[in-house]
Amino acid sequence: MVLRIEDTDVERSEARFEDQLIADLKWLGLDWDEGPDLGGPYAPYRQSERLDSYREHAERLVDQGKAYLCFCSEEDLQKERERAQAEHRQPIYSGQCRAIDPAEAGQRRTSGESCAIRLRIPEHAIRFHDIVHGAVEFSNEVVSDPIILRSNGMPVYNYVVVIDDGLMKITHVIRGDDHLSNTPKQVALYEALGWPVPEFAHLSTILGTDRERLSKRHGATSIANFRDTGVLPEALVNYLALLGWAPTGGTRELFSPEQLKKEFTLERVTPSAAVFDMEKLYWLNRHYIKSWAVGNLTALGAWFLSQAGCIELKDAKWLSAESIPIIRLDDGIQVWLAKVTELLAPSVDRLDQLPERASLIFNYDPIAASAAPDNAEVLAWPNTDAVLARFTVKILEDESAMAAQLASEHFKQIVNEVKAETGAKGKELFHPIRIVITGSHSGPELDKLIPLLEEGSRLKLPKHVLSVHERVEEFAKVRAHK
Repeated sequence: MVLRIEDTDVERSEARFEDQLIADLKWLGLDWDEGPDLGGPYAPYRQSERLDSYREHAERLVDQGKAYLCFCSEEDLQKERERAQAEHRQPIYSGQCRAIDPAEAGQRRTSGESCAIRLRIPEHAIRFHDIVHGAVEFSNEVVSDPIILRSNGMPVYNYVVVIDDGLMKITHVIRGDDHLSNTPKQVALYEALGWPVPEFAHLSTILGTDRERLSKRHGATSIANFRDTGVLPEALVNYLALLGWAPTGGTRELFSPEQLKKEFTLERVTPSAAVFDMEKLYWLNRHYIKSWAVGNLTALGAWFLSQAGCIELKDAKWLSAESIPIIRLDDGIQVWLAKVTELLAPSVDRLDQLPERASLIFNYDPIAASAAPDNAEVLAWPNTDAVLARFTVKILEDESAMAAQLASEHFKQIVNEVKAETGAKGKELFHPIRIVITGSHSGPELDKLIPLLEEGSRLKLPKHVLSVHERVEEFAKVRAHK
């Protein structure tokens, strides 16, 4: 695999774009055998550093009569296009400079007349084989003689990629099917240069769920967008591989990069357009979140929680090429945070949703809990007042709860006592208690949450974590005020 930087469009090419591109590929876990960062036998790998080679080959084609000098101005070409459009013809170049005697053309250029260099398309159909689309043929009548070198001396994309592919001994060109129409011009160039034509595989277009071409209005569409919202690289690679491709049997959906390398073949790529379904990507992301190493997940969790001001990170940084940020935390906070992340992360689609999910730990609001429409039915149940009254008394009078040392086993004992004294059971027992502690009648298991609340309340965090005792006390004040 060769990484080549196509930067002949000077106005749109900046070093920062190259840096981001390389970082994005590395974040995905992709690598290459040759490139600007690694070097290789066919260096340099930036097109901007290969301009002399492009000009040399273009002049050679002119000398061989396979290309010619074109003196048409942009104004002339625009008039041709408008005339063709009015006559409902293909807007292809008329070829009026084809017939100029080469010696005359050379003299005109030497005298300073501005000109481009065009390839002479052969007088026969252009055929090539595509691994995805099969045999493809274009009539020469619909392929315009393409400019390969502009009048300012800069080469064009369709020309430079052929020169690079030929000189770098490229055997397979895999790209989007929006490049299919460029291929006949490139095949004509290979033939003019006397070089073997590589295998082509044009992959299907990716559409949004509205069947329109994928764009920013459909949501995240750049690697950096997905990374910054907490989509894991393994999940994104897995999902992208399934767009327009299916494994043998067609039902399996979970693949590690190593498994994809063994299973993937171009012959199983479909030419029909693929739909990018965010929900499917998030389903895969949840799977990888659940199976990710705790240490890596903690680092990501810490990063996103710090963005929300829940915890403080000193000298933290997230290099674009790395799958996890570099963080420093006190040992006690790191151990606690690992438990928080392990408990909450499996229930989010993306890790940037973790702060909202963790609000039950960091942002307890008894007023909102008491007034929430979702809680209204539970708080109106016949047994709720009795459950809350007994539970409140027992927690506020319990010495271990007062010291923020309420163990999950002791908590269960208190709940059982409330059950015996009130006759409430099941959701009539647990939902009111859950509202008092978390602000919601649904959420993570209380026997896992209680120790986290108690331990978190003893840590020095930017946002104080209220203990169970403090939560019950606050909720009781709100209820009494009502």
